[in-house]
Amino acid sequence: MLAYDDELLLCLEQQLLFSVFTLSSSNDDVDLEQLVNDMNSSVESVQSTQADTALLLNDGHAHRRHTPPVHPSSPNRERLRHSQPMHIQAVRCLKEEHQLRPASLPAIPNPFPELCSPAGSPVLSPIQTSDSHIVKVWSEDGAGKVVEIPADMTARDVCQLLVYKSHCVDDNAWTLVEHHPNLGLERCLEDHELVVQVQASMSSDSKFLFRKNYAKYEFFRNPLNFFPEHMVTWCHDSDGSIPQAQLLQNFLNSSSCPEIQGFLYVKEPGRKSWKKLYMLLRRSGLYYSSKGTSKEPRHLQLLSDLEDSNIFTIITGRKLHNAPTDYQFCIKPNKVRSDCKELKMLCAEDEQSRTCWMTAFRLLKFGIVLYHNYNVPQQRKSTNSSFSAPVRSVSENSLVAMDFSGRTGRVIDNPVEAQSAALEEGQTWRVSMRFTTQSVIHPFTHTHSHAVIHKTQVWFHGRIMREEAHRMIIQQGQVDGLFLVRDSQSNPKAFVLTLCHHQKIKHFQILPCEEDGQVFFSLDDGATKFTDLIHLVDFYQLNRGVLPCKLKHPCTAVAL
Repeated sequence: MLAYDDELLLCLEQQLLFSVFTLSSSNDDVDLEQLVNDMNSSVESVQSTQADTALLLNDGHAHRRHTPPVHPSSPNRERLRHSQPMHIQAVRCLKEEHQLRPASLPAIPNPFPELCSPAGSPVLSPIQTSDSHIVKVWSEDGAGKVVEIPADMTARDVCQLLVYKSHCVDDNAWTLVEHHPNLGLERCLEDHELVVQVQASMSSDSKFLFRKNYAKYEFFRNPLNFFPEHMVTWCHDSDGSIPQAQLLQNFLNSSSCPEIQGFLYVKEPGRKSWKKLYMLLRRSGLYYSSKGTSKEPRHLQLLSDLEDSNIFTIITGRKLHNAPTDYQFCIKPNKVRSDCKELKMLCAEDEQSRTCWMTAFRLLKFGIVLYHNYNVPQQRKSTNSSFSAPVRSVSENSLVAMDFSGRTGRVIDNPVEAQSAALEEGQTWRVSMRFTTQSVIHPFTHTHSHAVIHKTQVWFHGRIMREEAHRMIIQQGQVDGLFLVRDSQSNPKAFVLTLCHHQKIKHFQILPCEEDGQVFFSLDDGATKFTDLIHLVDFYQLNRGVLPCKLKHPCTAVAL
């Protein structure tokens, strides 16, 4: 019934359109208004009849629905005029078509579901990506450790993590080293640098090393040893000099203009020849003078800027590049990965000059940030305790000192008492170890306690060559008091103390001497004798004696 009424309405509308079209094409006078009114009344009568006779099926029963008829004279209905277009309503609405759609037809999927919700929209919400990165760090013995770090982790944080995992003492001297074996370059990362960013600029053969560097902030403690007076001037006054008391303040103050001046050997690009030039290091970059020692702007040529470059130490030796001296360093642009042609190879006259150029480069580039990096561990150490002991790792801080001298044990809370108990226990252990080893020695052997008691110490490196000892001292910073002990190559029964003083490496032979059937060790031909090497090192850490300075920093190599 409903389908029949719909078809009737459609036929009436088509008949109306056909009549209008036929009459409009003829020249006869026809009353169109009367024709339209007649058609409207026919449509309304059909709709009224349909409403009165429509049946609603509900649970199998027929119910009659009564709707009030629509009268033509209703006030809501406007009278149609000749100039007004006639609107024909659609018989079937979109809602009915949607309800009559077969359920077997699948719905069209949304091609852009991420735009429907703010959580999945790349415009309305940030993209969620993984923030973890894999970094592999190598130790001096060739062992490596893989760590997973976030993108915003600094070099200091990575060192703290490795100190915790390796159970070593944290004395704020550990550092990450950016090592390029193919280029023969390496540098220590600054504590504030992001490790992930540095790794992104490295080539596939490059790697990170984990080692100590005691000279990283030594220039803050002893600036006079790093900046000779004849190398530091004002760039606006070629004859003036900076007062030594204000030396570091002028480097850290961005409004001041200190500069480093002096002669350097510069390697010519693509050749093995070197040229000696007068160089100037300023905040704006490294310049060389094209006319002697002239500082006039027309004679200065820019060699390298500081913003997009870093300074490296050359570790391949002077023979590879035919360098005039052993004190080489290099300025490497950050974009360079493996191309040696864009490297600025430089060479100084001595170690003090090289250290001055490299330290000034860091200060002029990073400025006050280096001073903040230096202050962070100092502030942390001062807030820990008034007990002047090195900062220990987390695993060591979980241990407590105990006293078992009585019937029951007790915890030693006083740090001074704990230190004295540790020293007394160490002394007792050395004496007992000495007598124990002597009691089990075969009478025909020459092995004594001194052959084993020192091998567990971090400053002892066994049978290494003189050149290897030099390399380790240089890598860990040529500061006063940096030392190591090694076996002597010329005397199998003796040892050698390698010590750094005023950026020079010196060697002192530790000779054995026998008295009343007991073996002692001495640095001064028997004037001061010690039963073992641990006693000797402990003594010269407190007393200078015949050495140029006290033993301060042990040259160590940690195994990751």
